[in-house]
Amino acid sequence: MTGKRSIFEEVGDVTRPSAPQGGMIARKDGCARGAIRLWLVLLFALVMVMIVVGGLTRLTDSGLSITEWRPVTGALPPMDAAAWLLEFEKYRAIPEYQLQNKGMDLAAFKQIYWWEWGHRQLGRVIGLVWLVGFVGFLVARKIPVGWTGRLFFIGCLGGLQGAIGWWMVSSGLEGARVDVASYRLATHLGLAFIIFGFIAWYVFSLGRSEGELLQARRAKEGRLFGLSTGLLHFAFLQILLGALVAGIDAGRGFPTWPLMNGQFFPADAFYVPDGAGGSLPVWHAFFENPGLVQFVHRMSGYALFAFGVVVWLRGRKSAHRTTRAAFNWVMVIMLGQVVLGIAAVLTAAQLHTAIAHQIGAVILWVLILRARHLSLYPRQGSIRKGTA
Repeated sequence: MTGKRSIFEEVGDVTRPSAPQGGMIARKDGCARGAIRLWLVLLFALVMVMIVVGGLTRLTDSGLSITEWRPVTGALPPMDAAAWLLEFEKYRAIPEYQLQNKGMDLAAFKQIYWWEWGHRQLGRVIGLVWLVGFVGFLVARKIPVGWTGRLFFIGCLGGLQGAIGWWMVSSGLEGARVDVASYRLATHLGLAFIIFGFIAWYVFSLGRSEGELLQARRAKEGRLFGLSTGLLHFAFLQILLGALVAGIDAGRGFPTWPLMNGQFFPADAFYVPDGAGGSLPVWHAFFENPGLVQFVHRMSGYALFAFGVVVWLRGRKSAHRTTRAAFNWVMVIMLGQVVLGIAAVLTAAQLHTAIAHQIGAVILWVLILRARHLSLYPRQGSIRKGTA
């Protein structure tokens, strides 16, 4: 008060200072973080389903059943008998039918067609969910400061994924191929995991306020963060190698473990026929020789597990209970992946074991990301629960 106070002034008339307000970081984006996070969780779930459906599409040899890329008009399946016959005739013109499925009837064609149509339709749904959510939050000006570019980036990756999907499919529509090119399949799957990873990271970040993240960053466990980053990259490499295995059905050969048909290193590992009685250059074997491709995937899996144990042992030394628990879960799922990988080998990549192995890879990927996030932004333990 700047003026003189009257001796008759009531104490209750004194204007009290307002309660302290939160900082600008806490105020400017808090109202939208929860809604955007829920939207991203929905995208997260859809992309996870997309990866699984994509794996089933490959395992059922359905990926080449639709021979055209029609992003808009392709949303509608054949609606009558004439339309079905037209689609079937297009399929009968490609090498997969002529060299592998000759004699397939319309009923069998419909089975593989629905798998691929569902896969593409799910991609359209994901794109629509992203577009509606992004435009809605943008128009309402509810996107937190610094997040517009990140959310737009996810949409750009999704659009790129659609183009790469067609680039992959087109490789199996001509020549003498009965499957898509394995390196294109690996590119397609790799980008799916990248998209999945970014969404997961954003979901983890939006689950806490900017102020909390800034404060947690001061307690960053640098060495553990670096190790978990290395584990993340190594796991991504193993995912790509797994895609190469799936791309040439290498998992259906050498159904023995720990040796490969009685040998540590498969015979004729560097031989790839050129179709004219000769062989292609050696580098082709790393993509097209089933024995070598499976051998590399096995050896990489052993190395990944060994490195995972090193990272887990370091994670157990974290001062934060939540971080230690996160690395414990990484180790549990990694052990499960080893078992599923061996089961996939011994069953010659039967549908149930192969898809379980792929689902395990998705879960492991997310858990590594979560452990890495907690290494960068540790959660402080309470006095009651403690951190030790």
